[in-house]
This record gives sequence, C-alpha cells and structure tokens, in this order.
Amino acid sequence: MHEMGLALEIIDIATASIPADLAGTRVERINLTVGKLSAVVPESLRFCFQVASRETAVEGAELHIEEVPVVARCKQCRHEWTIDEPVFRCPACDATTIEVVSGRELDIRSIELEDKEEKGQ
Repeated sequence: MHEMGLALEIIDIATASIPADLAGTRVERINLTVGKLSAVVPESLRFCFQVASRETAVEGAELHIEEVPVVARCKQCRHEWTIDEPVFRCPACDATTIEVVSGRELDIRSIELEDKEEKGQ
C-alpha cells in the first residue's frame, strides 16, 4: 500500500511548512488534489494519514482530497473531454492520438494552521 508512504511524505511536508515563529502551532487541514490516474485510493490515504499522524503536529488535521477527473485532448482535432471509461479514442473524430491533460495530479494545494488568536490563546 503506497498510501502509507504518501501519508508520511504529506506529514513531513506539512510539518516542515510550519514557520519557525509559529512552532507548536497545529495543522488543522491539508488540502490535496489527487488525479484519478494517480493510483491513490482516497479512503486508504485518509486512513494511513490518520494512523501516521499520531503524536505529530498534524494529528487530528482534516485531510481534504479533491479528486481530479481524467481529461484528454485529441491531438488531431483538439477536442477535450472527460474520460469516464477505459476508452482512449476521441469521441469527436475517432482518432486515437490523444494526450492526457489532467488526472495525474498529486499535489498539496494548501496547509491550514490553527488560529491561536481565534482560539483565545
């Protein structure tokens, strides 16, 4: 299960992203984009993240995952469409020369820290 390795990397990145002057601040939410072709199972990643984040600055943080559909573009007619099934043929001109525009993403989009002022600290 490569999701555990990904969870550990996300935790390392999020922890390293906390500015030195905010040491001790907890991470409340990590926002990810995950493409459908990235071979990541979102629920498995959430589970691994929950387990691996225990006793870290990200323990209890929400892992928000936005799934990105597979979008293809025909190299011949430039038509773009969302691929919902494993057929890689242009629906407009029937060409088989396509490029994948999105769907391979695996990005941390943002990391949200707790607001100590808001919590009265």
